[in-house]
Amino acid sequence: MNKNYYAVLMAGGVGSRFWPISTSEYPKQFHDMLGTGDTLIQKTFQRLNKFVPIENILILTNERYNDLVLEQLPMVKQEQVVLEPAMRNTAPCILYASLKIQKQNPDAVMIVAPSDHWIEDETAFANDVKACFDKCEEENSLCTLGITPTFPNTGFGYIEFDKNSTDSLKKVNQFREKPDYETAKDFLAQGNFLWNAGIFMWSVKTIVDAFKNFQPSQFELFEKGLPVYNTSEEQAFINENYPKAENISIDYAILENSKSIYVQPATFDWNDLGTWGSLYDKLDKDDANNAVVNSKLLTEDANGNMIRSEKDKVVVVDGLSDYIIVDKEDVLLIYPKSKEQDIKQVLVKVKDKFGKQYT
Repeated sequence: MNKNYYAVLMAGGVGSRFWPISTSEYPKQFHDMLGTGDTLIQKTFQRLNKFVPIENILILTNERYNDLVLEQLPMVKQEQVVLEPAMRNTAPCILYASLKIQKQNPDAVMIVAPSDHWIEDETAFANDVKACFDKCEEENSLCTLGITPTFPNTGFGYIEFDKNSTDSLKKVNQFREKPDYETAKDFLAQGNFLWNAGIFMWSVKTIVDAFKNFQPSQFELFEKGLPVYNTSEEQAFINENYPKAENISIDYAILENSKSIYVQPATFDWNDLGTWGSLYDKLDKDDANNAVVNSKLLTEDANGNMIRSEKDKVVVVDGLSDYIIVDKEDVLLIYPKSKEQDIKQVLVKVKDKFGKQYT
């Protein structure tokens, strides 16, 4: 296993569209959403560990999830858990982790990956990442994985690449914001657009230099911590200075400014598991197209439902189609799949009316 390979696992999100299973205290990455016996963060860690040494995997998360990370990944040491004392989007935490890695190994190449995605063909995933690593070791390039669109999705950003390229790694022309439906259809028709999966590869030298060039004030803020990174004094420095960082994504901070970005069209199936509907798409269905997790199901005239309960609970559904039905301790959600994007707003209403203990 290559000792220059590193991984940064992003595990700080709340996953509010998966309420009531995912809550601010116990978000979706720490749940077994697919009913496989492993939580999403455990699956992602295992996937990365196939080509990145255990000790070279950092977990970026909010400080409130520190104990959950150590409980679910007992092979990880405390110093591998990089704690954010404040929510500041993706650019600050990636810079912070990159400086820590660079101090440890200036020759490192790294992958930044979300902790809550579904990827079935892990060998194909590893091969795509290694192809990007090779590119990053050869030249000062930033690489990303793009997903071939299967329909005009308006929920993802897109990557436009050079359609004249015959190389497996394509030069990126530009990143495009989440489009409306007509624009998304046009992207698919053009044939040189990929979904942005938020999975990035680069050498630590290249990404740190990019921050120097495009985000100098952000770089100066975190550069001051170099003497204490990877020491017992690091957390005190971060607690004081991290909240001062600009709230900005890696896309806006770096990727939209760089002229040397390449995309590897993914050779594996992928799902971002962002909503109950996306989970439904990945689960096995019964004869009536109901997807079931944990439940013992009896149905009559019920089809196309996403059903999850506490372990082995008997669930009876009659005359209901295309609904999300989630039973969790003191919350029961019965909600149309067609309105799943509104669950975030439902969460706010529940909090206002009944208190945050339910959210």
